[in-house]
Amino acid sequence: MALLAATGIDKRFGGVVALRDASFSCDAGEIHALLGENGAGKSTMVKVLCGVHRPDAGTLALDGKSVDFRDPAAATASGIVPVFQELSLIPDLTVAENLFMQAEPRNRLGLLDRKRMNRDSAALLGRLGFTGIDPAATVRDLSLAERQIVEIAKAIGRNPRVLILDEATSALNSQQVGQVFAVVRQLRAQGVAIVFISHRMDEVRHLCDRATVFRDGQTVGTVEVARAGNDEIVQMMIGRPLREAFPPRPPVAIDPQPLLEVRDLSLGSDLRNVCFTLHRGEILGLSGLEGQGQGELLFALFGIFAGVTGEVRVAGKPYHPGDPRGAMAANLALVPEDRKTQGLILPLPVGENITLATLPDVASAGIIDEAKEDAATGEMQMRLAIKTASMDTPVRFLSGGNQQKVSIAKWLLTGAEVLLLHDPTRGIDVGAKLEIYTLMRDLTAQGNGILFFSTDLAEIVGLCDRALVMYEGAVASELSGPDLTEANLVSAAVGVAASPRAATA
Repeated sequence: MALLAATGIDKRFGGVVALRDASFSCDAGEIHALLGENGAGKSTMVKVLCGVHRPDAGTLALDGKSVDFRDPAAATASGIVPVFQELSLIPDLTVAENLFMQAEPRNRLGLLDRKRMNRDSAALLGRLGFTGIDPAATVRDLSLAERQIVEIAKAIGRNPRVLILDEATSALNSQQVGQVFAVVRQLRAQGVAIVFISHRMDEVRHLCDRATVFRDGQTVGTVEVARAGNDEIVQMMIGRPLREAFPPRPPVAIDPQPLLEVRDLSLGSDLRNVCFTLHRGEILGLSGLEGQGQGELLFALFGIFAGVTGEVRVAGKPYHPGDPRGAMAANLALVPEDRKTQGLILPLPVGENITLATLPDVASAGIIDEAKEDAATGEMQMRLAIKTASMDTPVRFLSGGNQQKVSIAKWLLTGAEVLLLHDPTRGIDVGAKLEIYTLMRDLTAQGNGILFFSTDLAEIVGLCDRALVMYEGAVASELSGPDLTEANLVSAAVGVAASPRAATA
């Protein structure tokens, strides 16, 4: 008997059918993947399971008994605890205050026992293997990966019977994912049912027992992960065979003049004498463990930080990273890591998000020219295959993959030659990933250069012409050709490679 089961679930939002006769079940002591492209119905099913949405039809059962969760609190009280990709932490509270919200320890006088709360928080984080996060730190000051870890710790601290991880590892590097997986396996051994959603097939294969695939709001089928090949699972997800994981890597004709040239770029202790070149037609990867300066490098080049020193040239012209406006004038564009908070304004329509960086181009006398705006957004919608009912639809209603396409479209409209991409496929489905991979190759074929940071080593190996490995704020190694392998990336990332050196073309 399944510990948690959903049978014949229907769910509509206005005229949109999100789930149609969909079913899913998970046994005690099982890690069960829920797979499908963005918009396939996975997240809606998860929200039905944990009481965020009530189904229009169908039944939920816990321990074989019918249940009706009227709100998330009712589901949590029954032991169903979710971790969503959209974090629920309160930024201005400390880590400990978030971990023990509504369950704060009290002393004999009924006052908040902050010392005990910090101690218990440290123990909980230590159980996950993350001793480097200070319980007294304010959540706002943590990195995205650290916030995700706190969110996972918060859920595990509630001793769930069913733990739902909805893209909960998308912001973590491979080492952090391994630590979380070790805890998840311990929970499975204790009889906890784990529902796991990830767009990283290697994670599903290493962790999960079974996988249920959704497509177009319906259940396609359930397979045993150990017996099913990747091609079979992906074909179930997208409804067609997967021919190639990455587009062909054409030979790069090296222009003697680099498109982007960086010499001795430094930023306090975050970046130390970073040197590299990027050529037209090239995808240059940034790899390494989390927090080694990759994100700081992208932000520094785009003028986000003050105090950047060193020499930068774009197409042979000197450029000093002072502010984003100057970066845009120098033909640089940045697609940030967190599309929801850094790349988009979620309440605004799709069309207005696309034209945010090019408002002067679609305006006359300071007033938006709707005809120009419609032409620009229509072109981007077709070019990137953005799926939306209308350009007037608030961007928050789009799937993760389509939101990311909007974030990218905004910068393509600027005509930037140098694209700084910060983990652009994080948390999006395999179909959208393939579209973004193809777009990246199309852009380089047109003469653009791409500086590409990814936490997925397979992407670095499969997409990049060269890769720089960052270690303690410096370039530790440059890999290309047959040397560009996951094993060599990992070795350089942990400091096994030669001491930091300047990387040149």
